[in-house]
Amino acid sequence: MNHSILLANLAGDLAETAKNTAERFGLDAPHFIAQVISFVLVCACLALFAYKPILKVLAERRQQISDGLANADKIRQELARTEEMRKEVLDRANVQATALIQEARAAAARVREQETQRAIAQAGQIVAKAREATATEHTRMLAELKQELLSLVVRATSAATGKVLTAEDQQRLAEETRRQLAA
Repeated sequence: MNHSILLANLAGDLAETAKNTAERFGLDAPHFIAQVISFVLVCACLALFAYKPILKVLAERRQQISDGLANADKIRQELARTEEMRKEVLDRANVQATALIQEARAAAARVREQETQRAIAQAGQIVAKAREATATEHTRMLAELKQELLSLVVRATSAATGKVLTAEDQQRLAEETRRQLAA
């Protein structure tokens, strides 16, 4: 029981201290109750007119952010797909370019071979014409040489014999000289 008296005594002291503190700070019950009612009204108004709209705006903003992130993911996926398609197109273009280059090289080799064959054929024709011209010139020169030689033989014979050769003698000497040259 001793404890209960002590507790009752302590409670009384605390109440007295609270009363003294309230008086010192100017706290009175009617004003305090009015302030509590005002505070509750302000909190209710704020909750009704400020917090709910703010929370609604924040929820909408959260939704916009999540939509934006979803769109960003879609855009990243689309970009990756587009990049893959670009690589495929470039690979195909490279393959086609390589094929075209190989075809062009093959065509150039064929043209080079054809032109080489054509040049060889033209060179052969030129050589054949030159040989033919040389043979013709050789034959002509031999004929001239024979004619000159016959003329020299006739002159030498007429000078050695001291007489003028008749046309028959010249003819006979020319024939003999031709036979000897041909043999």
